[in-house]
Amino acid sequence: MTIEKDDVRGAGRRWSRGTKALTKVGLLAALAGMLLSATPANAWWNDDWQLRKKITIDTSAAGANITDPIGTTPVLVRLHSGNFRFNTTKEDGSDLRFVAGDDKTPLKYHVEKFDALLGEALVWVSVPDLQPGAKTDLWLYYGNKKAAATADSKGTYDADTQLVYHFSERGTVPLDSTVWANNAQSVGQPAEGAIIGTGLRLDGRAPLTLPSSSALALAGSGGWTWSAWVKPASSQPNTALYSRRDGGNAVVIGLDNGAPFVEVANAGAVQRTATAAPVAPNSWHHVAVVAGNGRVTLYLDGNAYAVLDAALPALNTLAFVGGDALASSAPPTATPAQTSVPLADESTPPSAATGDAPAADAAVAAAPAAMAGFTGDIDELEISKVSRPAGFVRVAAIGQGLDKGKLLAFSVDEESGSWLSGYFAVILKSVTLDGWVVIAILMVMAVISWMVMVDRASYLRRQARANARFMACYNAVDFDLRLLGYGSPEDVATLGGRLDNKDAALMRSSSLYRIYHIAADEIRRRSGQGGVPTLSSNSVAAMRAALDGGVVRESQRLNRLMVMLTIAISGGPFLGLLGTVVGVMITFAAIAASGDVNVNAIAPGIAAALVATVAGLGVAIPALFGYNYLISQIKNLTADVQVFVDDVVTRIAELYTSDLPAPLRRDQAAE
Repeated sequence: MTIEKDDVRGAGRRWSRGTKALTKVGLLAALAGMLLSATPANAWWNDDWQLRKKITIDTSAAGANITDPIGTTPVLVRLHSGNFRFNTTKEDGSDLRFVAGDDKTPLKYHVEKFDALLGEALVWVSVPDLQPGAKTDLWLYYGNKKAAATADSKGTYDADTQLVYHFSERGTVPLDSTVWANNAQSVGQPAEGAIIGTGLRLDGRAPLTLPSSSALALAGSGGWTWSAWVKPASSQPNTALYSRRDGGNAVVIGLDNGAPFVEVANAGAVQRTATAAPVAPNSWHHVAVVAGNGRVTLYLDGNAYAVLDAALPALNTLAFVGGDALASSAPPTATPAQTSVPLADESTPPSAATGDAPAADAAVAAAPAAMAGFTGDIDELEISKVSRPAGFVRVAAIGQGLDKGKLLAFSVDEESGSWLSGYFAVILKSVTLDGWVVIAILMVMAVISWMVMVDRASYLRRQARANARFMACYNAVDFDLRLLGYGSPEDVATLGGRLDNKDAALMRSSSLYRIYHIAADEIRRRSGQGGVPTLSSNSVAAMRAALDGGVVRESQRLNRLMVMLTIAISGGPFLGLLGTVVGVMITFAAIAASGDVNVNAIAPGIAAALVATVAGLGVAIPALFGYNYLISQIKNLTADVQVFVDDVVTRIAELYTSDLPAPLRRDQAAE
């Protein structure tokens, strides 16, 4: 009777195909994961741009904490070497593009200053319908050397904005950035190092003259908004920061011993806001005036400072910045009545200005005297013909001033055109040398662990196939165990001619086959010149010891190189942690040395330091999964070997033990 080789080979082929299918599925899953990780969180607005950065405008309580309505507003975006890669953009910044949070809608913007050499840029972006108490995202795209300039200062401001001066000109009159082209009529002195680029320096003698165009006409009782950044050189009494007069009608914004005020005259009746806490000299402050619905509100640094119940008069004359429009210097015959209650300094009682309670609006029909000119710096003058909401003013004060970090947050750069792009690319570029050393060691460990897993998986697969083939022969009905003692080495190798050379070569890698050879050698050594050997209990025990030794050696073969996986599992995370700790130490040391303590300076270094930990986990996690799988297979194969040893010893004891009667053993031998 022949052994059914086709059945055994078919079972082996089906097992092999199943293993290969699982391997392919794993590779496809890994590839899909890589492709998904390479896909950006948002669709790329335009593939011609290689880089983009998310900018978040945070008006929530965690950010600027703005609860009043805002509306469409221009937002100042300050770029510097800490949040922008100037070496990847065009020298003039003409490839800058701003896109709304949907990553589809381009936004209007214009560049006030762009200096790639010094690493500084000032860009104004029109953000439509900015909501209070929420986070609004927009995207900054750059990195396109072929892009043409599309900056549009006229489109950055709405039609209600009458005038915007950045004071970035040199040797020429300040130019209006709005569509109305209300350029100044006199040249001012530039002030370097203003709060936003270049400002205007006023000496109190030569004010800046604004035109009397129809676009700047002030309608009676209409809405109006005026704002500017001011830096007084000293605390002067009764100085005019902005003045516009027409007979008995006037609007004057100024400072009285450092305290901002607004003065409104209607047909000679003068009203002025009450005096509140003054501002310190040589410090920048945002001053804004919003008029409408019979009320004038004065804001200081985005907060309501004082309120005046008055309507603005109709004015269509020249206006002056840094001086009074009055030509007469006659001394005043009366003091304008202070009829408002200060809001910014609640410690100042109303009685300090008006008695125990605010007096009713009073008209003083006396000829006012010319105020002194403002001495100091001014920057970012803006005038609108509507009443801007309180949130609009607060966004300007926070976003343009020293607290700009509360309003704007910059993310890291994202790159297109590579699977290794986006946040991960920026993080890798920030990894220090010590981090790369640790990562290199971890990569070597990873390669070794992967090679071990592939080698062991292949070896165990061959073992399982070979053992299955051997057991099919060993358990065959016509297989005679006495072949162990009587057969020649060639017969033993081919199981008495029952295997062809191909199957015999396959089973040479079987652990069970090697155990079988140990038993055959022991029987052959005890059989002498032939015949049936007679084995005592001690001989069977000795043979059992030899077989147990074979089991140990087979276990060693099965567990060969598995220690490399345990090293990767336990050592990888610790090496990664070491790299992270060293990276964090270097990052904080660099921050302490430079003195630059901001999120943009800290975040890249910390993120890069954590790459070492990620690399350590990347080594340990696959090794852990592979180790557990391989150990389970090794345990199964080891159990098969131990069961086979018990079976062989039992059969040897039945055939060759001396406890059997001699005639029975001879009969068995004769058979």
